[in-house]
Amino acid sequence: MNLDRIIAVRNSKTVYRDGDKVYKVFDRSYSKADVLNEALNQARIEETGLNIPKILGVTMTEGKWTIITEFIKGKTLAQLMAENPDKKDEYLKQFVSLQLIMHSKTCPGLNKLKDKLNIKIDQTDLKATVRYDLHIRIESMPNHNKVCHGDYNPSNIIITDDGTPYILDWSHATQGNASADAARTFLLFYLDNDAESAKKYLDLFCEQSATDKQYIKKWMPIITASHTVKGNEQERKLLNSWMDFADFD
Repeated sequence: MNLDRIIAVRNSKTVYRDGDKVYKVFDRSYSKADVLNEALNQARIEETGLNIPKILGVTMTEGKWTIITEFIKGKTLAQLMAENPDKKDEYLKQFVSLQLIMHSKTCPGLNKLKDKLNIKIDQTDLKATVRYDLHIRIESMPNHNKVCHGDYNPSNIIITDDGTPYILDWSHATQGNASADAARTFLLFYLDNDAESAKKYLDLFCEQSATDKQYIKKWMPIITASHTVKGNEQERKLLNSWMDFADFD
């Protein structure tokens, strides 16, 4: 194992490449249960037939939990969008089409999206009355069992040299309502200071999935609130300002 080549650094984890393998090394403070859950999520998603990096093992690296997966050679969709701005609309269409393929799958072993959202809402510092309204809204939304990524954004899509797309990072995967997953992707574009792409994405998703835009917007207060738990200080200020005018009716 030669962990000299760093390919990504994220909160509480560093990703290395060694030949045809990728090692995601988590900080010592990272929850063992969360690491094992991420590996289990990815193993279960493999069984759906989606193009994803295969799990090769879970081990310890200098006292740190590590997930080993196969290396997928290519560029992220985010990189391609940056390098070819004239093709961004084309890439967005591909991005949405891939998400709809993912949403066509089911994976009964995954945690329930509603359960995860309810837990996240309880972890926020929102007023008790607001949390209560959000819990009520969650339970009122239709129950679905579609595969939901939970962090679906262009940085988590790899396009290989032959054009095959692979979806990365299944740590937040759940089964539930696809419109909630779309609402989170819409939010992620906004938090990346790309409001134009957020709006185009939402239009494309609604068009390709035949979903009413208002239905997705009903999920926004829930998704926005749940995201305040992990957002940085600047993001939390923005998200909380959105919560001030969120329509709960």
